[in-house]
Amino acid sequence: MLVTCAGILVADIFAANLPRISDPGQLTFAPNGIEMHSGGHSANVSINLRKTGLSEVSSVGAIGEDLFGQFIESVLKSHGVITHLQRTREIGTSKDLVLIVKGEDRRYHVDVGANWYLSPDHVLSVLIEEKPIVFYVGATGMLGEFDERLANILRKAKGFSSLTFVDPVLPYGRGWGFLFRALEWIDIFHCNDAEASSMTGEKEPRKAAQALIKEGVKFVIISMGERGLIARTAQVTFQMPALKVPVIDPSGAGDAFCSGVIYKLVQKMRYEPRVISNLSTDDLTDILLEGAATGASCVTAVGTTTAVTRENVDSLLRQQGPEILGNVVMTTEEEA
Repeated sequence: MLVTCAGILVADIFAANLPRISDPGQLTFAPNGIEMHSGGHSANVSINLRKTGLSEVSSVGAIGEDLFGQFIESVLKSHGVITHLQRTREIGTSKDLVLIVKGEDRRYHVDVGANWYLSPDHVLSVLIEEKPIVFYVGATGMLGEFDERLANILRKAKGFSSLTFVDPVLPYGRGWGFLFRALEWIDIFHCNDAEASSMTGEKEPRKAAQALIKEGVKFVIISMGERGLIARTAQVTFQMPALKVPVIDPSGAGDAFCSGVIYKLVQKMRYEPRVISNLSTDDLTDILLEGAATGASCVTAVGTTTAVTRENVDSLLRQQGPEILGNVVMTTEEEA
């Protein structure tokens, strides 16, 4: 397997381009209708990887025995994603009601659902079978017992020479302790600036990235929305501006970014040894740019995977890639 994606699976119910949020007792019509899409990190990243041209991608997650779970499974399979879905009878599939008022940021209303009951042993059995080049874990923090065993699961993935990639969310009903126990086993770590500040106590993204590197992460990437990103290895820090695109729906942009990074990682690290320190600064810049272009393509349509295609990503790379690369700032540890 090239990539195994484990994490949350969600049925996203979108009402986009709303003129306002209804007051109590008020009716507001949805001018663009109300749509349902598959969502959640495991689904989004695996679907995006298939849509941008990667073969042999699997998705691992927990769903309920309900129509929402059936919908997610059908969408994954329609994109050629190999599925390893754990079904729970007692708890339904996770759902997210996403309300998007025109000109405002999205509003999420999430039912954690079956995600909280994802079995660590189920994920391990898939990992042992597939031994992927990249093992991706998305939305750790919402995965119950799996989160508590994250360090052990990542350690076993490293035993198969897999690159480990973790993208957390703010923890549900707990602190960040489970994640700090796992950091030494993480090759690539992605989060946004608010999450980085929450987990490290550092308000400045550069300092937050440095703190995570000191804990053992090999390559830290912190997204900052319209301000671009900060990324860091033990030797060098990268600052990359954001691509400029019309924002229709920002949902799933972080997952799309991760899929772009993974796509380029697989191209560059198909053969062992798979060690981040073997990548040059040019390699790392290419990886970050692919992620940025994939994330930018995502926000140009409603839904977390709708606008992510190889054609759209390549078009952005052609149109804006040279300018973005010309504005990347790299600082070595000595210079810092």
